[in-house]
Amino acid sequence: MRDTSDQQFLADFEAMSARGATAGGGVERQAASHGDRKARAWLTGVLEEMGAEVYFDEIGNQFGLFTFVEGAPYCAVGSHLDSQPLGGRFDGAYGVLAGAHAAARVKRAVEEGSVVPKRNLIVVNWFNEEGSRFEPSMMGSAVYVGKLTLAEAMGATDVAGTSVASAITAANWQPVVALPPIAAYAEIHVEQGKLLEKAGNTIGLVTATWGARKFEVTVRGEQGHTGSTMMADRKDALFGASLIVTGVRFLADEFPEGHLQSSVSKMLIEPNSPVTIAREVSFNIDLRSPDSAVLDAAHRKLEALLADAAKTSDTSVDLHLTHSWELNPYPSPGVELARTVVEALGYPYQEILTVAGHDSTNLKDEVPTVMLFIPSVDGISHNEAEYTNAQDCVAGVHVLAKVAEKMVEGGI
Repeated sequence: MRDTSDQQFLADFEAMSARGATAGGGVERQAASHGDRKARAWLTGVLEEMGAEVYFDEIGNQFGLFTFVEGAPYCAVGSHLDSQPLGGRFDGAYGVLAGAHAAARVKRAVEEGSVVPKRNLIVVNWFNEEGSRFEPSMMGSAVYVGKLTLAEAMGATDVAGTSVASAITAANWQPVVALPPIAAYAEIHVEQGKLLEKAGNTIGLVTATWGARKFEVTVRGEQGHTGSTMMADRKDALFGASLIVTGVRFLADEFPEGHLQSSVSKMLIEPNSPVTIAREVSFNIDLRSPDSAVLDAAHRKLEALLADAAKTSDTSVDLHLTHSWELNPYPSPGVELARTVVEALGYPYQEILTVAGHDSTNLKDEVPTVMLFIPSVDGISHNEAEYTNAQDCVAGVHVLAKVAEKMVEGGI
């Protein structure tokens, strides 16, 4: 059986990070891209050396089966290998590799007789969690739990017009079988924030996900010449969009610190010519808060902001709500199981909320779920400079392996 020591985990992490590596020390592994395919092929080899049977389902979720009891249910550990453009090495990928090593350690414990299994174990690499190439994010897990249909996911396209269906066909991931029903799920992730680092704690027990409102915005103006079109006659969609971008940034300052995160992203400009006034600009707005009242108030303020921007720029603005959810708790049995494990291992820990979404956000609505964090240095995320030290990475594997043991034994 393949070595599953702490030293081998760290060596494997470096090997994994070399797949799709960037010159700036990060990774470029958007879903079904060349880098993502290389990382997935490498993971297949690692999982098979650990004794797993590796498959893919129709939406491109990659999974390794560790079967201990024929006919028994499966529980799962996992995360995602895909990244943002010029993303960090740790986001998602750490959780997949930690899951693989945790599963291999459980397998060894079963073979040695120290764990008596009632369930089997799956390691999952979910497809397109990031949502950077194809929207929406958390796509593979959303299809798995039925929040998104396979047809909807397959029909999504990237900015070049390539569909998910075409990208998966080109990747030719084989063999394709259905991902079995999952009875319980655990995921570990880098925090993507500073709370654990500031508190000096090694493990975060995630108890809930912040609420969010996500929007698509389209500003429509009139195309014209940047030189000859008189200022009074301009209906500049980019000017209108700029007023909104600035307003959204300052929207967060209208609430107590830490109560609202407000962002604009993924801007598309038409015709995007150096001598032409923009006729249309589209972009995303992301509002997040643990307080539903804050989200509702921010939504109202956003609508007023858009109306003012449209009047000032002499354009029209359309606002479309694409996603909305309130503060969303994780099931208490998973939180308490993780607490028992962390206390037994002696790691300093704290309860923590997640501002970002994860595949566990989808799974927790269906099955008992554990979500764990380890620290992020300076809270840097979606950036090549993202970093978590080796000691914390190894500690996370230890915790996840014990959580996986408990799940296999039927603990949740």
